[in-house]
Amino acid sequence: MPLDDVKISRAIIERFSSKLLDGLESDVAVVGGGPAGMVAAYYLAKAGKKAVLFERKLAPGGGMWGGGMMFNEIVVQAESRDILDEFGIKSRACENGYFSVDSVEAVSTICSHACKAGAKIFNCISVADVMITDGRVTGLVINWTPVHLANLHVDPLTVRSKFVIDASGHSAEVAAVIQNKGGIRLDTESGKVMGEKPMNAEVGERMTVENTREICPGVFAAGMSCNAIFGAPRMGPVFGGMLMSGRKVAELIIKKL
Repeated sequence: MPLDDVKISRAIIERFSSKLLDGLESDVAVVGGGPAGMVAAYYLAKAGKKAVLFERKLAPGGGMWGGGMMFNEIVVQAESRDILDEFGIKSRACENGYFSVDSVEAVSTICSHACKAGAKIFNCISVADVMITDGRVTGLVINWTPVHLANLHVDPLTVRSKFVIDASGHSAEVAAVIQNKGGIRLDTESGKVMGEKPMNAEVGERMTVENTREICPGVFAAGMSCNAIFGAPRMGPVFGGMLMSGRKVAELIIKKL
C-alpha cells in the first residue's frame, strides 16, 4: 500500500487535536514531567481521575535520565522500593539499604505506565501563567516551549483543572507565577517561595515528602518544587523521595476529589 503524505499529516493533526481538546478540562493538571510528576499522573489516572501533564522539554523524565553526572544509574531508598516493584522496575541492592536502578529503564517504564493508566502527557509545552478565580487557581495558561524560548509574541491558550500540581522542579515555576502575579500568599513561613538550599541529601529527601502538600487553594507541590518552595536542601541522584512525593500528592488530591 503506497504511503500518502497528506493522509499521514492529517492523521497526526486530527489525533493530536483530539487529545488536546480533551485535555482542556481535567481533574488535575500536572506541571512538569519529572519522576514526581509522572508518578503522580500514574496514580491519579489509575484511580480513575482525569490527569493531564505538561512537560516543557521534548522528553519527559527530568533529571532522572542522566543519573549521576551522566552515569545512567540512580539510587533509591528501601522505603520507596515498593513503588519500583509496582512499576516492574528492576533494582539492585547496594550497601546500607540503598538500591541502584537503571535510570533509562526507570524513566521509560514510569512514563509508559502513566500513559497506559490513562494519563495524557503533552511535551514541548510550557506553562506561562495560571488562571485564578475568587482566590483559587483554576487552570493554566500554556504555550509551545519554542515560542517561549524564542520570545515570540504569540498568545497562549488556557486549560481548566480542579487541581494543579507544581512538579516543575528546582524552578517551582507555578509557585513563582502565583507569588509574582497572583497576589496569593503561599503556605510557607514567608508566604513566598523560600528558595532551595545547598545539597544535603538526607534532609532534602525527607523534606521532599514532608512538604508535599497544598501550597495555596487548588495547587499542590511535588518533587523538587517542594524543596524550592519551602526552603529545603537539594539532593543529588537519589530519587526515592521523588517517587514517594508523586504518590503522596496523588493520594492527597484523590481524597479531595
